[in-house]
Amino acid sequence: MSDDTSDRTLFATHFMTLDGVAENPSWSGPFWNDEIETFKQEETDRTNALLLGRVTYEEFAQAWPTSPDPGAEFFNSVKKYVVSTSRTEDIWENSTFIGDDIRETILDLKEEGGGDLAVHGSISLTKWLLKEGLIDELRLLVYPVMQGKGGRLFDDVAQAEFVLESSDATSNGVLALVYRPKSEQESATSNQ
Repeated sequence: MSDDTSDRTLFATHFMTLDGVAENPSWSGPFWNDEIETFKQEETDRTNALLLGRVTYEEFAQAWPTSPDPGAEFFNSVKKYVVSTSRTEDIWENSTFIGDDIRETILDLKEEGGGDLAVHGSISLTKWLLKEGLIDELRLLVYPVMQGKGGRLFDDVAQAEFVLESSDATSNGVLALVYRPKSEQESATSNQ
């Protein structure tokens, strides 16, 4: 990635329980309020493309086109890049598939500039992006519930350090956290 200030930020955004479950966040619905809506709207306002794994893409392609949710217009119209070696058939408008040279393609997308590139859901893809050092920001909504089972966001990921950019507690106990990876220089300084 170049040092050009117009480069996109690649951020991953997830709903997560206290015990780290991020899969199928149906448990998040009862907590939805204006504060969470504002946090999610900030993401939408700065995003002009999505990066999705195949499973999330297929789930979103079934849900969003007929959804009455106010976010449907954004999700249906935004450009979607789908990381998949098995699916190449477009089932949702504005979709492009990335199956070869995935890392290089994502680096090229980040250098395009413009609005940010967002990963919604897509746990496996987020883990891979973290391993590859491609995530510029993690945006987490941590809910005051425990699931006990389900896909966890941070299982089997490489060791990494992050800097807390912001943290807010909503009135219903959900934590809105924004982290960015600690730079090599910051890590070296903190280890001295």
